[in-house]
Amino acid sequence: MGTETLVAEAADRRREQRGWYFYDWACSVYSTSVLTVFLGPYLTSVAEDAADADGYVHPLGVPVRAGSFFAYSVSLSVIVAVLVMPLVGAAADRTGRKKPLLAAAAYTGAAATTAMFFLGGDRYLLGGLLLIVANAASAVGTMLYNSYLPQIAPPEERDAVSSRGWAFGYAAGSLVLVVNLVLYTAHDSFGLSEGMAVRICLASAGLWWGAFTLVPLRRLRDRRAQAKEATAPGFRQLAATVRDMRRHPLTLAFLLAYLVYNDGIQTVISQASIYGSEELDLGQSTLIGAVLLVQVLAVAGALGMGRLARAYGAKRTILGSLVAWTVTLAAGYFLPAGAPVWFFVLAAGIGLVLGGSQALSRSLFSHLVPPGKEAEYFSAYEMSDRGMSWLGPLLFGITYQLTGSYRDAIISLVAFFALGFVLLARVPVRQAIRDAGNAVPEKI
Repeated sequence: MGTETLVAEAADRRREQRGWYFYDWACSVYSTSVLTVFLGPYLTSVAEDAADADGYVHPLGVPVRAGSFFAYSVSLSVIVAVLVMPLVGAAADRTGRKKPLLAAAAYTGAAATTAMFFLGGDRYLLGGLLLIVANAASAVGTMLYNSYLPQIAPPEERDAVSSRGWAFGYAAGSLVLVVNLVLYTAHDSFGLSEGMAVRICLASAGLWWGAFTLVPLRRLRDRRAQAKEATAPGFRQLAATVRDMRRHPLTLAFLLAYLVYNDGIQTVISQASIYGSEELDLGQSTLIGAVLLVQVLAVAGALGMGRLARAYGAKRTILGSLVAWTVTLAAGYFLPAGAPVWFFVLAAGIGLVLGGSQALSRSLFSHLVPPGKEAEYFSAYEMSDRGMSWLGPLLFGITYQLTGSYRDAIISLVAFFALGFVLLARVPVRQAIRDAGNAVPEKI
């Protein structure tokens, strides 16, 4: 192969990688502005406006506390995603046509998010439906997006490419969140009610998602797939995926380790605001500022840990990040109440390890996927990310119930990082890559 051909192929690969980064730039705004900051409190207030005298709403005749409606809607969206992802993943691998499926998932989610502008009055059922559709579509789109990684980056580039993707996402989340917070906090100056400001923030995330998805759809390309059997319906396809993964026990071993420590990560993200408000007596503005700080520093953290992975390997770098998570939680246990400065220090620690932990886990898993099974296996990976992150909140809740202390609850999460460290350390990653039929990078 001539030098000119190699140069041209490298240029095409770089162009495709840059397009791939932009899907994270497009969809991460939904996760940050919609799911993390604005939708939960707003949808809860809408449900409360529609509640009866006892504080219950009655979707499909089922009595539900208005304060629980958002959480139940998120849970239902996860169930929908878990059912749909294996079907879409298998279809993508069988046909090789990931891009139309990515477009369908992205624009379904973007449309549902944009339609949240109409969540006024007592339309809590509309809000729940739009949340279920948007969140499930986000999961399916992310699964397809992740499955491109082994195809657009050779093994030696994968850690850096994955890290840049996460950095793009956190950068977009930070940028839009700053704009949204200006609009929200100064809504009177713009002649808007607080509810209208929130609805504009929600809809703007959907418009952003849809607009920037055009970039990856123009630059990513589909690969010809080998002929495969037709996709099995429903749970049969999920069972078929699990059976196939059992032929690669080391890949499953990594997935188990990831499931454990990622559950800890997701629980810290979801419960940190409760810890800050209930245990440390911090105000809403402090908590929102801490979310923004996490987003900004996660960009630097993802890029910095990507460089560490090039020097020391992804596995060692992830293990180091799990130690850092443990130290951060231990420090959080001793934070004094009413001291926002120290809470910002804690947020900085979380931000620096958050993006890198997730980016390198994704790139390391990509080495363990058999060729031609990318979307199918990444559906299992995404299910581990979204569908199994309930043990951490359960442990957090039980610990608080037994001790009455959020400090004890937050320190209990160390168990996930300690166990995840042990499980990951025991995975012979080089052997796992060989068993999957892939080339082993020099640093892994």
